Amino acid sequence: MSGEHGSTYLSALETAESYFPDQKRLVQRLFYMDEPFHSMCEDLTAAAQALAHVERLPEGVRDARQLEYAGLVDALLKEMGEAITQSKIVVLRRSPQTGPKFP
Repeated sequence: MSGEHGSTYLSALETAESYFPDQKRLVQRLFYMDEPFHSMCEDLTAAAQALAHVERLPEGVRDARQLEYAGLVDALLKEMGEAITQSKIVVLRRSPQTGPKFP
């Protein structure tokens, strides 16, 4: 992994962790194990960086871009929150040999 790619990689994880500090370990696991979640982290980083620098844009497009980037950040955070919640669900299955026991 190159230094530049590595720092971008880490930055996406750090960004996600900053938005979900109480779920840090779960965010890390999803980041490394779930490609769609990883992509959401990268998209979130790009949208958050764009939002942070919106004031540099020309006045005529600044407000529209601020709304657009804020909407993207919100949508990504919602989707990531749902992915985190879904990853916490444990499906319990009864093995075929262990059925209900009757006296």
